[in-house]
Amino acid sequence: MEDRVSRPGLILVFSGKRKSGKDYVTDLIQTRLGSEVCCVLRLSGPLKQRYAQEHGLDLDQLLGPGPYKEQYRADMIRWGETRRNQDPGFFCRLAVRGAWQPVWVVSDARRLSDLQWFWTEFPQQTRSVRVQSSEETRRGRGWSFTAGVDDAESECGLDSGVEFDWIITNDVDALSLDEQLRPILDLALEAAPSSINNPANKT
Repeated sequence: MEDRVSRPGLILVFSGKRKSGKDYVTDLIQTRLGSEVCCVLRLSGPLKQRYAQEHGLDLDQLLGPGPYKEQYRADMIRWGETRRNQDPGFFCRLAVRGAWQPVWVVSDARRLSDLQWFWTEFPQQTRSVRVQSSEETRRGRGWSFTAGVDDAESECGLDSGVEFDWIITNDVDALSLDEQLRPILDLALEAAPSSINNPANKT
């Protein structure tokens, strides 16, 4: 039962730089739609879980925002790249396991292979969203450039070569997030009832 996956009505795959506010934006979408309609899936969750298991580390601290995670970030990125090279859909499959809501929000796609997996597995449902902020805004949120992290594929893999369905600008002087998110929320509400009411979407 735990591994059963529903066929969702809509999948919103988000990407963005560190401190762009993508977690805030995706959590806001879930708040607007409700947890019965929308779930937030983080590809980094199963990655950190496997990394912690293999290296004997504290998973709770790896999942948190503190310095513990930062001291392992570069090595964790390299380790994740190795696993993805062996199996590009490895972490995607783990992340969606058990998801049952009609709207899935993937908060942290970092590579083209992440997007390609969802496009292949759920071609009709998947939409891509980019959250962007200026470097000044990101610095105000605590970001500073870190070699081996900010110049790695995990931060730069989706900087080019993707035509996103939506680009959300998360700066102080940008349009309000509610206004920018309105078409996304409208699409989600359209997708949710058809998925909920159609038993054929269960697999």
